[in-house]
Order: sequence, then C-alpha cells, then structure tokens
Amino acid sequence: LFVDNSDKDSAPVIFEINPTFFNLIGNIEYRNEYGAYKTDFTQIKPGALHNANGGYLIIQTRDLLTAPYAWKGLKRALINKEVNIENIGKQTGVNGVQTLRPQPIPLDVKVIIVGDFYTYNMLFNYDEEFRKLFKILVDFDDQVERNRDSITKMARLIASYSEKDNIKYFDKFAVAEIVNYTTRLAANKDKLSAHLNIIVDLIYEADTWASIYGDDIVGKEHVLKAFEEQKNRMNRFERRLLESFEDGTYLLDVDGEKIGEINGLAVLGAGTQSFGKPSKITVSTYRGKAGLINIEREANTSGPSHDKGVMILNGYMGWQYAQDKPLTLSASVVFEQLYSGVDGDSASSTELYAILSSLSGKPIDQSFAVTGSVNQRGEIQPIGGVNEKIEGFFEVCKLKGLTGRQSVIIPHQNVKNLMLKNEVVQAVEDKKFHIYAISHIDQGIELLMKTKAGIRQKNGKFERGSIHYLVDKKLAELAAPIMKRSSD
Repeated sequence: LFVDNSDKDSAPVIFEINPTFFNLIGNIEYRNEYGAYKTDFTQIKPGALHNANGGYLIIQTRDLLTAPYAWKGLKRALINKEVNIENIGKQTGVNGVQTLRPQPIPLDVKVIIVGDFYTYNMLFNYDEEFRKLFKILVDFDDQVERNRDSITKMARLIASYSEKDNIKYFDKFAVAEIVNYTTRLAANKDKLSAHLNIIVDLIYEADTWASIYGDDIVGKEHVLKAFEEQKNRMNRFERRLLESFEDGTYLLDVDGEKIGEINGLAVLGAGTQSFGKPSKITVSTYRGKAGLINIEREANTSGPSHDKGVMILNGYMGWQYAQDKPLTLSASVVFEQLYSGVDGDSASSTELYAILSSLSGKPIDQSFAVTGSVNQRGEIQPIGGVNEKIEGFFEVCKLKGLTGRQSVIIPHQNVKNLMLKNEVVQAVEDKKFHIYAISHIDQGIELLMKTKAGIRQKNGKFERGSIHYLVDKKLAELAAPIMKRSSD
C-alpha cells in the first residue's frame, strides 16, 4: 500500500516543511544485506506529491528554491501531470546503481507556494514555466482596517493564547495597549498590523512580567513593561546617540535663533530597531552660478532620493524668484556631523527653509525641528518614520530641558500616521511640546521665522518686508552685475 487516505473525510492538504527532491518526488530506499545494497517494491516510499494527490500541497518558496533539484523536479511533475520516482543520479548525470523503475503515477494536485513579492517577481520575469504553472497570485496585505470587528478579533486572538497555552488572561486595558501597539507597527492610526509573530512575542513577554510581579491578570503596566524591555534590549545605538547629544559631542540647538541653520530629522535603524536622529542642517549662500551645491553628493554620501530632493529645490527657486532675472546663486547645503550617508527627500523642505533664511537674513527659531518633502510649487508632501522622528527630537529636548517652546513641523498628510508613545502625548497635552502639521512651505516660513511669507501682488512684486520679498531682493542684488554686463 503506497498511500492510504481512507481515514480522511476530504481532500488531503499537505504542508511540506522540507521540500527536498526526494521529499517531494518520493524515493527508493535500500537495505544492507551482508554488505550488499538491495531493494524491492516495498522500499518505494511516497513523496509529498503522492500524499497530496487529489488535494493540495503547500510549500514555502524559499525552502523549495534552496533545495537542489527540487524546483526542477516539481515543475517536471506538474507539466507532465505525473510523478516519476527516480534516482537522483539521473538528475546529476552520474550513473547510479541499478534500481527499480516504478511506473509513473498520474498527478492531480493543486500546489500553493508561499513567499514574498520579490521572489514572485523574480520567478515571473526569469522563469517562463512558472508563469504557465502558477497563474493565480494572491497578494495578502500586512495591514487590516482598524474597526470594531478587527479589534474584537485581536482580543479573541489574545484570549485564544490564554486558553491553549495556559497564559494569564489580559484585562481590557492590556488588550487596548496591544491594539495600539499593532497600530503603531502599521504606522497608520486607521490600520492594524497583521505581523502576528511580533504581537505574539509581546503577549508572552507581558504574561511573564505579570508572573514576575505576582499578578493573576495581565494589565496595561505589564504590556508597557514588556514593550520597554524589548526596546531596551535593542537600543544600544540610540543610547549612545543620546549620550553624544548630552555631552555636547553632537551640536544641536533647541533654543534661540540662527540664520541659515535649522534642525532636520532623520531615521536610523539597527536591525529591528529604528529611532529618530535630529541633525543640524546649515546653508551658506553667495554670488555664483553653481546653483545649489549638495555637499553630501559631492562627498559621495548622498543617495539618489536625497539628490532628487535638492534638485527639486532648484526648481522651486527658479519658479518662485527667477521669472524676471537669472538665478545667480551658489548655495552649499550640508547635514552637519552626519558621516554614515543620507538618503530620502524628507529633508527637502527643511533645507529650503535654511536657504530662504540665509538669503533673507531672517533667523530661524532653533526650538523647532522640521521634516517633510516639498515639490517645485512649495507644497509639502508626506514622509516616512514620522513617529520615530518626533520622538527622537523630543528625547534630545528632554535631555537639554523642555522649555514649552520646542516643536516639530510635519506634513499634514502624516497626521494619520501619528502613534506616539505616551510620554510625548502627555507632553503635548501639557503644552510642554508641540506638533504642527502644514500643507505649504509658506506656513512653515511663518512658524520658523516669525515673519509673513508674502503674497505676490498684481505688479509682480511680493509684499514689502515679507520673507519672499527679502529673498527676491537679495537674488536681484546678486544678479545685478550679470544683468548690467548683458545690457552693456
């Protein structure tokens, strides 16, 4: 008897955790009799394809592709609609010992391979047989809507672990904290993360802390303790960074005013831990034809997205100020004390504020930190890592002393992504820390420089005394010698 499915009430469903060639196709085993290897038909062993015949076979793509000859053997069986048990020597071109040649077995099976989108793309583009055999793509989302139904299911998931794994029950406040944690993982207040392995780890660790404290029920304090301990195990780089801000190794002002200087925000990562790092951005402007000089790019420490962001600033400056004169300007832009490289365009609005400050001569309030991308028309665009960026600046402000004036400016589209830790939320409620959401560069100008941005009037000039007026006037002075030579 090769395969017996008589005890099953439905089609077989087989999940093969080790899809090697023999585990999929089957094998002919041998006995050692007096030093000689012998076999017979009773030594023919079925593979996963035989056990799943008439039903379903589920395989992890990574395991399948890393097993020698397994992928090729699976495709051959599916194309020919039969499973032919054969010696691996025939696959390698090496003659094996003489053995049985079982008759091929007809195959009627549905194969489901589970993997990431990158692997699917690679197979779809480079393996024509894959396109023919696996025509149906099911792309599961790693987020679900945050609503009553999904929150109830999350609570039931937690309760199911209490039932089957004999862990303590969670009260409603603990469940609410885990729901908030999954929302933070999703980086969207209207979503819940579907990465259940991370959530389950938190459930077990919270249960452990409840046991350590001698409590019979897992409460909010245990969940927060578990989350804090998880972070503490992985935040060595963040602690070292904060120490550098505290002892003055990293220069950053969180109070006062300066011309051509601004606090930008970046996200650094180490493994599964990511955290925000404030950085001082400085700009120097002077007469010349070089345009905006990205020092990071010149030093080969800038990525393509950051380079694109700086080029967009050129487009904004030309659109806003160079309609009636050439843009005769050289401006060098740099992230100070950042040596690991920079990428992304999330600091493009921050860099633009520093350029406008340098040209207008108006100082920037150093109690602000800014993040946000900008387009060529001055509209603010959303960015990633907004929670980490805000919390990173808050930690530095806390080290240097909260004054009640420190603030972060973010794109208005990122409001839906805000899931800040309780300490930051409390500081905002107590008006010790502030978060401003803006949609246009002009709004940021007025917050940072305490001066009207300025509207272009019918005569083509900006309002007198405004930031745009002062910048336009400065650019006209820089362009005057060139325009005079052109007229001569």
